[in-house]
Order: sequence, then structure tokens, then C-alpha cells
Amino acid sequence: MSLLTEPKPDPHRQPEISHALPRQYDKVISFTTGPFDLPSSTQFVAFSTAQSDLPAASGIRQLVITELESEGRSSAQPFPTPWITTTAIVLATNSSINATKPSPTRIFNSTSHSIGRRVAVQAMLDQTEAFQPMATGPPPFSISPRSDHPVPKLNLQAPQNAPLATNKFYANLFLGSQAQGVWTHPYSLTWSKGTQYAQSWGIAISQVDAGQQVFGPPNTDIPGHPAKYFINPLAIQSTILSAAELGNSTILTTDSLQAFSANADLLPYAGSISKITFPLLQGMGFVTGVYRNLQPLVQSSVLFRSLSTAATSRIGVFKYEVTLEDGRQWLLYATPSDGHDPQLSLVSQTTIRGNPNWSGYIQVAKSPAGSAGEYIYDNSAGVYPVTANLTASEFAQTGTYQFQWKKAGLTGSNAPQLLMFALPHHVESLGGPTPFGLTSLRLQTTTKGVVTGVVADSWTLVEPSLPTDMGFSPWNSSLPVGSRSANSLSSSAINVIKAVAASEIQQDMGNQTNLDSMYFSGKALSKFATIVYTVHDLCQQPDLAQLGLGQLKMAFAKFSTNQQIYPLVYDTVWGGVVSSGAYRTGDPGQDFGNTYYNDHHFHYAYFIHAAAIIAYLDPHWLVLNKPFVDTLVRDAANPSSSDPYFPFSRMFDWYHGHSWAKGLFESGDGKDEESSSEDAFFAYALKMWGRVTGDKSMEARGNLMLAVMSRTLRNYFLLQDGNTNQPESFIGNRVTGILFENKVDATTYFGNNIEYVHGIHMLPLLPYSALTRPPRFVSEEWSLLFDPTITSAPAPASLVQGGWKGILYANLALIDPKRSWDFFAQREFDMGWIDGGASRTWYLAWAAGLGGA
Repeated sequence: MSLLTEPKPDPHRQPEISHALPRQYDKVISFTTGPFDLPSSTQFVAFSTAQSDLPAASGIRQLVITELESEGRSSAQPFPTPWITTTAIVLATNSSINATKPSPTRIFNSTSHSIGRRVAVQAMLDQTEAFQPMATGPPPFSISPRSDHPVPKLNLQAPQNAPLATNKFYANLFLGSQAQGVWTHPYSLTWSKGTQYAQSWGIAISQVDAGQQVFGPPNTDIPGHPAKYFINPLAIQSTILSAAELGNSTILTTDSLQAFSANADLLPYAGSISKITFPLLQGMGFVTGVYRNLQPLVQSSVLFRSLSTAATSRIGVFKYEVTLEDGRQWLLYATPSDGHDPQLSLVSQTTIRGNPNWSGYIQVAKSPAGSAGEYIYDNSAGVYPVTANLTASEFAQTGTYQFQWKKAGLTGSNAPQLLMFALPHHVESLGGPTPFGLTSLRLQTTTKGVVTGVVADSWTLVEPSLPTDMGFSPWNSSLPVGSRSANSLSSSAINVIKAVAASEIQQDMGNQTNLDSMYFSGKALSKFATIVYTVHDLCQQPDLAQLGLGQLKMAFAKFSTNQQIYPLVYDTVWGGVVSSGAYRTGDPGQDFGNTYYNDHHFHYAYFIHAAAIIAYLDPHWLVLNKPFVDTLVRDAANPSSSDPYFPFSRMFDWYHGHSWAKGLFESGDGKDEESSSEDAFFAYALKMWGRVTGDKSMEARGNLMLAVMSRTLRNYFLLQDGNTNQPESFIGNRVTGILFENKVDATTYFGNNIEYVHGIHMLPLLPYSALTRPPRFVSEEWSLLFDPTITSAPAPASLVQGGWKGILYANLALIDPKRSWDFFAQREFDMGWIDGGASRTWYLAWAAGLGGA
């Protein structure tokens, strides 16, 4: 609904050391709903509402931590809805959206149609502005503005002080050398800058086949010895869109940076009115270069073998077939502004040349499927996407989101539908009429399996099992909806937890939370909040809980009044709230690069989660503290393009279905994500903050993000037997470690121990974990790597040291809660087994609530 040369593997290689790191709604309308058929047996009721390897930065050191701090000091990462109406939420807009009339795929009978009309009228009468942006004002007064961010805007054409996306796929275009790639999937694009055989200054286009991927050495620590990493060759200049006027005075600028799109512009020199504009969107079916008064060159450093003209049924579109010296075939479609033949001709093995002073656009596509594939491309040539809108809705336990693309090019009856590429998780969840646009056209991506061509101007995607009933208590995904939360524990379990909680709740919360790191401070606050919740709700000890809550409020106040060691500042250059740490120390890696927009969803999730629990226990606390917490939400997950202070959804990538942790660091392999679990934790924290503050759209957005991530993590990060999206020789690692746009490396930024690589995809263990970590995956991972009863396990949990041990046994509760309970309840328990961001109190309640006691 509405919603060339391949590098040789380096066995000593480590990942790059740049510590890599939804807008309140424009309008809300309730529409009538009616049933329609999904491609599977699932029935849904709803209508549409609207159409690096980069050298380490100075000052950053790599530190490998072998155990976790368990006493609160700074340590390294271990690393109910109306039955007949649906709330439609406009999550993001790159252009204006007008609500359209509902158009059901099928109405079953006149009675339902009559009811639908009456409810539609009532829905319009009930229309509310409640889902406008969370806020549009400046951050709280305590957060001072700064206009001297260490990363400048490089050739970036944007309004002064407009908030700009820092973690999106196109960031390499305005960072550093501007010579690193941009991955739109299945294509990657790189500014050639006079390199390789062609010595071109245009934009090089590459699409890497699976057989071109390069694999690291065997990981001998893992049974089956899977490859430690795989990487796609960089900067293969298969085809290059350029112009005769481009040379060493060429500049690359970017403009129109929006939630899902950006324009890259090549100008022969600064101030030139002649240029090539490349509209960039993820999943675009063609790479399009829009020429303005230039002589087009199509070039290749792989070298051309042949060029031939071909017929096309599209009036005004001229087609060419290209074969490269590697045997791969590409298609060119030229659409002149004046309708005249551009007369592209092969003048050398590196260059195809067109007419001078030419205006129009050239589209490039890889042809993998012979005549059948060409037919698909032919039918969509002549149009291209320029921006995208995202809408979403929640109805009962079903969530729906819809991408709608604004297109340019041919118009009127001669205008075809767009060809866009869907990732595997998209194909799984396509709903409504969208599956009818699926084609046989498939191309390999770098790290997300194979994409499938879809011919449609919009996509509808459905998530049929939102975790709407998930709260703060342990949650069991295998139980029926409505009974999945363990809101009470057995008396025997409570007695054990009480004794432990009485000690943990009296720790010095102030000293454990006031650290020089937003990440570790947040972890401690979240830990203590979870203890207080457990004591209050699950152990039914309100007096002890009140004592802990008082301490927790005081500790949180240090941050809500911005008096911590490194206070937050509002960066007016990019538009966001960042740590002042790097400003003061000069170290870009301070607090994992928070000042450079790394990891904001990881860091701020812990604060938002802690705040949600405090507000749940004391709603009056919201009066003074809500603006601070809302500011953290707006920074990491702003739900509105109309907010003048923060960009839309800085961290979460709605096309990929997960976040990117890397901020303003140039990266040879693109954006990356290490901790998939902390990504999901942010969505959970967002959901719970929406619930306690009464922001239903935020809660719905959090539910949808969790459901989407439960799908994308299973497809790309958590690798069960039979996974077909990552290479067969890699999936034996079971987790991706660090997933980049161009490579996947089974390691972490802080060490290679098996428990590190896997544990960073577990923590923190909280209710959302039961949704995003499927029991089958957990079972396969445990049996292969951690089960002490299996002699071949390379890292038996019983021998793991420090807080990692606690993480592994808390994770075990997802499949064997009794064994997990017995571990945490043992008489001779060593508190050194608890991570500084976790508690024995919660782990006991977690295991008990999942059936362990």
C-alpha cells in the first residue's frame, strides 16, 4: 500500500578504521478499507492514500578489547486500531503529495461498498493534524549552535543552513576527493577524474557479476572454513557518460539532495551553464545523463568491441547496442531534445562520440538476458526517476509502505512506466498491484544478492505482522498475538530476581552514566531504566523502584540539561545534534565519530529507551524532558521534510530496510553497518517513546521499521542455512560482521573474536530481539559456534570471558530459556560476566519471561 582490475585478497587486511559510525507527518487521513488479494495466502485490508578502504583519520587508533567492563565504567562496544479504517501516514516527501481517492483492487459486494462510502465520509470528518512534524522549532536552548563543523560542504549546491542528509548513499559525492563510488544497486557510479585507459572525466558506471567478486582467505576458526570476507572490484569503468568539453578543469557538484535522491552535475568549469546532470536514485533501472549543450562521449576503460544501432518502438528514442572486450553487453538509449538522431559513432576502442552542442539525455543499462531483457529495457526507455515519495500506514497488525517516483523524460501517451530494481526483501513483500510489474530481468548487486526489475511508477510493500503488542516486558514471538508479552513472572522467579535487583538498583547511577561518551552513557542509563522497570512491573516492588527511579531521573537530568562532559551542540552546517567531543579534542574518532554523524541511532537509542521507561513510570516527567528526547529523535529519525532543523530519516534507509552507521567519512566501500541489533533497538526505542508520549504515528513507524528489519536482517545480516543473498562460500560465518555497500567482512571494528563478531549483532537483548533474531537462526548459530556440549564448537560460551559471556547466554534464552535462566541464577555467579550496558536483573527476568522459570 501506501505506503577492472580485480584486487587480490590481502590475508592481513583489517576493516577501515573510520569509526563508522521517520519526520512527523505532513497529513493524516483515514480512508475506508476493503479486502484485496496479496500474492501469497495472506489477506490484508487497506487502500492507498497517495500516489574503503579509507586511510585512518588522524588521531584515530584501533583498539582491540578482549573483555567488557561490568561495573559501569567506560568500555568499548562488545560490541488498539479501528476495525474498518486505517491511519495513513505521510513519512517523507520529495515533492508535494495530494491524497487521492481510495481505489480498491476489488470490492466484494455492494453492502461493503455502501459501508465504505459512509466510513469514508466519517473519516474525512475525523481528519486530524496530529501527525504533523514532531516539532519545527529549534533544539532546546541548552543545546548551543555551532557553525564551524570540521567537514565543509564541498561543491554542494544547497540553501544556506538547510539540513542535509549525512548518511545517505550519495555522500561520497561531496566528501574528500569526490572520487569514491556511489552505489544505487545494481549499478555503482564513480567520477573518473582522468584515470585508467579512457582518461575520461565523466561518470563511470559499473555492475559487478557474482563471478567477479573476490574472496578473502578461509576463516579457519569457523567450522567449514567460510571466506573471511568478500569484496567487489572497485572502479571498473565499463561505460562512462562524459562530454568532449570535460577535462582537468571539470568540477563535480551536487544539488537537490533529498531523502531518496540527489543530482550529480559535471561542469566543464566553474560557472558553466553547460553540464551533464545525473539524477541518482537507489534501484534506478537506467543510469541517465542529462546533457545541456555539450558533445556527448560514451567511453570505456574495458574497451569497446562493437557498436551497432538497433530499432526501438519508442518515438524519439535512439537505441544502440554495445559489446565490451570482456564480452559483456550494454545498451544505450539517446533521447534528443530536438528529436534528431544524435549519430553516436565508435571513434576508438575507448570512445563513442555524438554530435556537438547536443542537448537531451542518454540512458545506460547492462543487458544480462538477451532479447528478453532488451524488450524490458526498450519498453521503459525514455523516462527516468528524479525524486521519490514514501507513504506508510498501519492497520491492526499490518503495515504498508509505498514508494512513489516522480519521473521526467517523455510525456503523454508516449511515456512508459519506470523500470526500477527491487532488492530480495522488496520482492518478498510486494503487495497490491505491484507484483504484476515483476519482470524476468535480474542483475547482481554487490552485497544484497540479486535485484529484480519491476515496471511500475510506484511500489506497494506489505508487512503483515507488526509487533504492535510488544512492550517493555519479555516478548515471545512464537505465542499468539495478544499473549506474547510476559507481564507477570512466577513467584519463584520473582524471589530470585528481587535479591539481585536490590543490589544492582543501588549502584551509583550518576558516576556510571556521566561519561565522556554518549554511547556508553546511554547504555548505562538504559541499563538502569530496565532494572527499575523490572523491579516495578515484574517484581511488584514499587517502593524499591521509586528509589531507583529517583536516582535515574537525576542521572538523566545531567544530559537533558546538557551538562555532561562533552555537551551536545547543534551543527548549523549539516543540521544535526552532535557531541562537542571532536571539537574539543580534534579527534574525529572521539565517541566513535559522533561529531561526524557516525552511529547516532546507536547512541541516541539508549537515551530514548531510558526516557520511555521513565515517562512510563512517571508521565509528569515528560513536561520538562520531552523536548530534549524529541530532539534526539528528530536528529536520527526525523519524520518530516518540512522540519527546518533536521533532515528526514538521517540513519534509516527505507530502500535498504536498515540503517547506515557511517556519517561524514569518505569511504572506498561506501556506507556500512556493524551492529544490526542496535539498529533494530533504535526502532524499538522509537516505538516505545511514541507509545508513552501518545504519538501514534511514531509508534506506528517504529512498528513498521521493526517489521521491515526483521525481514532485511534475515535476508542480509543473519545468515541461516539456505540463504541465497550472500555468497555460498561466505554464509558459513553466520553473520555479516560489517556490511558495507561494496563488501562484507566477518569482523568488527574492535577485534576478530567470534564472540565479538556475533555478539555485536545480539546486544542489547530486549523484547525486540525475539522478533529480529529468528529462533532457527539463533539455534543454528548456537549449535555451530557456542554450545559447550558440542565438541566442534570453536567458541563455547562457557569459556568466553567477560561480559560477552552474559550476552551469549542472554541470547540463548530465545531458544532455551531454561538453560539461560540456570546460568544467570547460579549461586556462584560472577558479575564480571555482565556487560556494563546490561544487568543480571533484566537477564533473569528476560529468561523467566520467555519460559525459563
